[in-house]
Amino acid sequence: MRTVRNTVNTGRTVVCTIHQPSIDIFEAFDELFLMKRGGEEIYAGPLGHHSSELIKYFESIQGVSKIKDGYNPATWMLEVTTVSQEQMLGVDFSDIYKKSELYQRNKALIKELSQPAPGSSDLHFSSKYSQSSFTQCVACLWKQNLSYWRNPPYNTVRFFFTTIIALLLGTIFWDLGGKVKTSQDLFNAMGSMYSAVLFIGVMNCTSVQPVVAVERTVFYRERAAGMYSAFPYAFGQVVIELPYALAQAILYGVIVYAMIGFEWTAAKFFWYLFFGYFTLLYFTFYGMMAVGLTPNYHIASIVSSAFYAIWNLFSGFIIPRPRVPIWWRWYCYVCPVAWTLYGLVVSQFGDVETPMDDGRPVMVFVEDYFDFKHSWLGWVATIVVAFAVLFAALFGFAIMKLNFQKR
Repeated sequence: MRTVRNTVNTGRTVVCTIHQPSIDIFEAFDELFLMKRGGEEIYAGPLGHHSSELIKYFESIQGVSKIKDGYNPATWMLEVTTVSQEQMLGVDFSDIYKKSELYQRNKALIKELSQPAPGSSDLHFSSKYSQSSFTQCVACLWKQNLSYWRNPPYNTVRFFFTTIIALLLGTIFWDLGGKVKTSQDLFNAMGSMYSAVLFIGVMNCTSVQPVVAVERTVFYRERAAGMYSAFPYAFGQVVIELPYALAQAILYGVIVYAMIGFEWTAAKFFWYLFFGYFTLLYFTFYGMMAVGLTPNYHIASIVSSAFYAIWNLFSGFIIPRPRVPIWWRWYCYVCPVAWTLYGLVVSQFGDVETPMDDGRPVMVFVEDYFDFKHSWLGWVATIVVAFAVLFAALFGFAIMKLNFQKR
């Protein structure tokens, strides 16, 4: 309160909402705007020294009890203006105020101040916000950085579970990455990729939703105050996830890649991290998008859970795309998990010429059975990135265009 008082002493006007403060806090204010239940004003004017003006006004109303010495004026004020007191006294404090001299003075002052001075011009600001869009983006990004840094339950838990899942899958699929003699060997290696995509991806999606829901509530309040627009907030919320997802992808990728025993070449390791990183991103952005498009994260979790099952079904692992009925095959092309598995499998095995037990090279089996072509690797990478960009853009669009604030 001392800070507020010091701000006022510099010549600025500070408006505060109070309920039942202590004497010291209450008497630090210069003026009071008091409303009764229903939002009707019953006093608007100066407090005076030791609330003398306020006390004088209410004590002048017939039937209102006098304040006791040393009693908190704020508490007394609320006690004597309750609905039960109005009924007992047979008065309406709102009507009394509107008939008072204080009300007439306030109306006259409002009328006087509402008339612009001769030669003056209307207030004009070159932009809606005090800072440029770039400054808003930087400020929102820094705000999200502090928010995430001060939210260890969110980040610590997801890194902990990423490590646990990496060790779990690494031990289950130990040293299977280099075994390509049979089709089952390839299915096992693909199973490790499939499991990681679902476990860690779904974990990211579900864990980010309550965080974004809380941040969106703060955004509604700060946007209403004119602090920044919707785009800088969405920008900060999206960009802050990039380094965390990268660290998560590297943590998982290094552990699993080494334990499963995939071929140690720079290109293959890069592609493994690449698809792991952007898969985590599009799952995270998908969770954010679901919150942005729904009123709360409870509904968002229900909606997003339905798509987990659909993505799982059309991922290409349970049923390879060539074996999906033609009337449903189109969904394999719009399923992000299917493209992730496409990229992971073709980057690791799409160029392997080692013959399998049936005499076919691994790359031929991958193309015949899964319809995964190594020549499409660049396009697959582009599509996976596009899914991340799409979900992030839809989140930003939802934040800018939809408002689920109830009051």
